[in-house]
Amino acid sequence: MTQEQQMLGFDPLPKKTRKEIFLEEMNRVVPWAALVALIQPHARGAHQALGGRPPFAVETMLRIHCLQLWWNLSDPAMEEELHERPLYREFAGLSGRARLPDETTILRFRHLLEKQHLAPEILETINAHLAAQGLMLKTGTLVDATLIAAPSSTKNAQGERDPEMHQTKKGNQWHFGMKAHIGVDAESGLVHTVIGTAANVNDVTQATQLLHGQEQDIFADAGYQGVDKRPEAQDLTVNWHIAMRPGKRAALDKTRALAQAIDRVEQIKASIRAKVEHPFRVIKQQFCHAKVRYRGLAKNTARLQVMFAQGNVWMARRQLLAEQA
Repeated sequence: MTQEQQMLGFDPLPKKTRKEIFLEEMNRVVPWAALVALIQPHARGAHQALGGRPPFAVETMLRIHCLQLWWNLSDPAMEEELHERPLYREFAGLSGRARLPDETTILRFRHLLEKQHLAPEILETINAHLAAQGLMLKTGTLVDATLIAAPSSTKNAQGERDPEMHQTKKGNQWHFGMKAHIGVDAESGLVHTVIGTAANVNDVTQATQLLHGQEQDIFADAGYQGVDKRPEAQDLTVNWHIAMRPGKRAALDKTRALAQAIDRVEQIKASIRAKVEHPFRVIKQQFCHAKVRYRGLAKNTARLQVMFAQGNVWMARRQLLAEQA
């Protein structure tokens, strides 16, 4: 029973909800102390010198920011949820508090992360924590990209679509928005690099930037054909394992032993690449991030970097909880 439930005289429910279980697990596996140490030097210090009310603790604001990401909430919606949900207040350490952060306070913390470029450092900090647990081997990398939709309507104050977003054609359908390019550890399936670009940027142009420099083998789908011939890839001593184009693979004569062997190799490469889809599923399905939240690439890329960092913790939570036990 939480402190707030005791004060109100409520009896705890006999069964925990999935949201309660999720928050309990994330509370235990996210390296809060390391993240607070990263952000604290950039946070507002002596409030007395600036005037106004004392600022909320960095960990409190960080936990609220994570709640926003996990349930895809806007700043006003996050303020409403804090007032309506004792579970969120308990998670943020605000139970029994007379004052709660308003939407402006929540927005300023997000702007702090963006202005100080802390999002990639949050990803690095969490990955360092996971590597210390032996969860990231860094001998191979999977690279891929996914489209994140943006509003295509011009019915807004500016009368135009986001100028930093672009459209691209996938299959027979046009998409408007941005791309999230990721580099994933081949063994654990955890994301180590995130780059945001406009949707019309070709995947192959970002491939070398998704590498951390310690891998020996790189796996990618057929969209990365020719990456080993690009100028930026000439100095890399790695093995590129790029999928055969679907049309060429379909034309193989499966009655011949050589064609059967080639097809079997393609199946093996596809089974290895499959891990790169899991982080996308977590972001789009678990965290409901199928559309951009803000205008501009910088803000949305920072959001994606923190979300993929949290997604890494979520995907590795069972191993982390086992280590704690």
